[in-house]
Amino acid sequence: MIKIAVDAMGSDLGSSVVVTAIQKFLKDYPDVAFIVCGQENELSALNNLERVSICPTTGVMGMEDGALDVMRRKDTSMMKAIEYMANKEVNAVVSAGSTGAFLTAATLKLRLIPGVMRAALVSPFPRQDGQSVTILDIGANNENQPAQLVQFAHMGKVFNQVMNGTKEPKIYLLSNGAEAKKGSPLVKEAHKLLEVEPGLNFKGNLEAREVLSGVADVVVADGYSGNVLLKATEGVASMMNGMIKTAFKTNVLTKIGYIFAKKGFGDFKARMDYKKYGGAMLLGVNGVVVKGHGNSDDYAFYNAIRVAYTLAKQDIVTALGKEMAHGEGL
Repeated sequence: MIKIAVDAMGSDLGSSVVVTAIQKFLKDYPDVAFIVCGQENELSALNNLERVSICPTTGVMGMEDGALDVMRRKDTSMMKAIEYMANKEVNAVVSAGSTGAFLTAATLKLRLIPGVMRAALVSPFPRQDGQSVTILDIGANNENQPAQLVQFAHMGKVFNQVMNGTKEPKIYLLSNGAEAKKGSPLVKEAHKLLEVEPGLNFKGNLEAREVLSGVADVVVADGYSGNVLLKATEGVASMMNGMIKTAFKTNVLTKIGYIFAKKGFGDFKARMDYKKYGGAMLLGVNGVVVKGHGNSDDYAFYNAIRVAYTLAKQDIVTALGKEMAHGEGL
C-alpha cells in the first residue's frame, strides 16, 4: 500500500479540488491510502472513506513566508504533511501551496540524500513527438556550481528512467549555442565536466529553441535559467492558444474552418496541456516530494498525486541514492 500525505490548503482554488482529486484517485488506484491535512469542515466529503485519514489543522503557509517562518509555523497543513514524510509514516507528500515554503520545509525537514549537494526541482515538458523531456533545475536554486549541474544530470537520468522508461536518456546542457565553447562561464565549465563524466549519455549543448523538439530526453540547467525557460515556455503556449482562438473568430469562414480543424487543435491542446504532468518533484531530498501548480484544478491535482504515487512505487529515492553513490565524478 502506497501512503500519501496531502496538504489540502494553500492552493489558489481551495480544498474542494483536492477533495475531488482524492476521491477519483481512490477509485482508480486500490493500493493507495491518504492522510489529508487541512480544515475539517472543508474535508467533510472524505470522512468515513476507506483509506483516508484526516489530519485537522487551520494554519496555512503564506506565499511570503521565509525559512524561519516555515520552521516556526508547525501547525500549518503543509508542515503537518511534510512531518508525516519525515517520520516515515507515508511514502510521498503532495502540496499545491507556496512553492518557496514547500521546498524550504522539505529540504530542512527531510535532509538531502547522502552525496547530494543541492536539491533540484524537476518536471517533464511536452515534446513535439508527443513524449516528454525532463528539465532540471526549474527553480529550486538561483545560483549553482558546475559540479551541481553534473549531479542534476545524474538525477534527471534516474527521473527519466523511472517516469518514461528510457534506458539511456540523451542528456543535454542548456546553453545559448550548440558549440562546446558557447555559454556562460558556469555552462562552459559544466560542459567540460559532463564530457568526461561516466554513466551519462551526454550529447552536448542545446539551445532553448530545441528543448521541446524531441532530440533530448533530459535537459540540465541552473535553477535561474531553468525557471526562465519554464516561464517563457508557459507564456508562449498561452500566447499561441490565444492567437489561434482569435484567428478562428475572425469571420464566418474562419469559424467554419475551425469546425473541420477542431479535432486536430484539440489533440494539439491536449499534448501541450501542463495539467496532465501534474507538477514538479524536488529531487535530492530523502522523500518523494511533489509540488502541484498553485492554480491546479482537480484534474491537475489528480496528476500531481499520480506523479507522487508512481515515483514512490518505483522507489526513486533509493534509485537516486544508488546513482549518487556510484557516480565517480560526484
